[in-house]
Amino acid sequence: MTAQDRENLPLADYDHLPVPALRDRIRSLSRDEIEQLREYERAHASRAPVLTAMDARIEQLEQGATPSSGEHDVRPEQSPPTRHGSKGSQVNADSGGEPVHPPPHGVPAQPADPKADKRH
Repeated sequence: MTAQDRENLPLADYDHLPVPALRDRIRSLSRDEIEQLREYERAHASRAPVLTAMDARIEQLEQGATPSSGEHDVRPEQSPPTRHGSKGSQVNADSGGEPVHPPPHGVPAQPADPKADKRH
């Protein structure tokens, strides 16, 4: 399969999707689309969990299941963008947290010696 064939796969970025995401996304594909992915998978990575999931889904479709509607642009395997970024926002005295004071018994670079004041 050429790079152009890879671009024509029914799932965008197929090679970069983790197995759980693939299992979820093949539910929205037709049998022909799954067969196309299965052929590509066998020729490249040949991952047993992926092939097993595809075979199971093909069997479900043969038994009357229908492809579910799904959105392929939703990526649960990626963290969502943050709502609050540092772009345009600055921490000041009113928006910052409480100051952090080192513990009274010393800091890692200067461990405390609690009995030092009792030595003569």
